[in-house]
Amino acid sequence: MILLTYPEHEYRIRGGKGKEIIFDPIRKSWIRLTPEEWVRQNTIQYLLQVVKYPSTMIAVEKEIQLGELKKRFDLMVFDPDHHPWMIIECKSMDVAINQSVLEQVLRYNISVPVPFLVVTNGSSMAGFERRDNGLHEIQNLPVFHL
Repeated sequence: MILLTYPEHEYRIRGGKGKEIIFDPIRKSWIRLTPEEWVRQNTIQYLLQVVKYPSTMIAVEKEIQLGELKKRFDLMVFDPDHHPWMIIECKSMDVAINQSVLEQVLRYNISVPVPFLVVTNGSSMAGFERRDNGLHEIQNLPVFHL
């Protein structure tokens, strides 16, 4: 598992009574604040502030084709040449990081091959590097080199 400590951040939140919306700095729009969105927004801040990934290299909730199905990944990080480099699947905090969650991100990886796969529920983060025809667990997110 990757040690996960979210940075301090002042989120822009509007609304109330279960109808809050949060401003997403990557999509530059207001999004309904669900438990999964809260994890996604904290993970975005972790990527930006802690591991220092450029915001211009992060995509949020884009559609991909899986055979006949259309699915949306949570986060994708692109390398400096704008090739997909990492897929991150975010789950709400009440969802365990287990084989089923890992299989979901592996299915995305069939359509969009990347060297790094990450799953998080906000409390736990597991990362894997695809190499030597297998998945190898990583202890830290890789350094982004421009």
